[in-house]
Amino acid sequence: MIVFDLRCAEGHGFEGWFGSSDDFAGQQARGLVSCPHCGSSEIAKAPMAPAVPKKGNQQAEQRPEKAMPVAGGEMPPELAQAMGKLAHMQAEALKQSTWVGDKFAEQSRAMHYGEQASEVIHGKATPKEAKALLEEGIPVAPLPFPVAPPDELN
Repeated sequence: MIVFDLRCAEGHGFEGWFGSSDDFAGQQARGLVSCPHCGSSEIAKAPMAPAVPKKGNQQAEQRPEKAMPVAGGEMPPELAQAMGKLAHMQAEALKQSTWVGDKFAEQSRAMHYGEQASEVIHGKATPKEAKALLEEGIPVAPLPFPVAPPDELN
């Protein structure tokens, strides 16, 4: 699949997913590509920067001076900067935490009831497990941003 940034004659921007460049051209020639905002079939590819992902263990570059594109418009620069700071704070906190994976609920209980030494941990828990922990008086909180398990980082 390939994703194109598209723009209609009225200036509305949107994404289109296609099997290939030829697939896009064929659908456009048959009049099958139209703007979801106004219905115009005068569609052109918008200029795009190549999407080259960073390694999973690298921090994203912060660009507070520019608005970030999000669904329905652009994220205000102040919000993008605040989210960048929050992501940085989470990354710093996780350096002092141990990844326990799917054993998060089990280990949280063991520490709470004194069966295991207390330490700062992070991992995975289902909503049902998290609710049960909270009902038992065990403090837990979701992380603001997803975390990749250490063995999945490149």
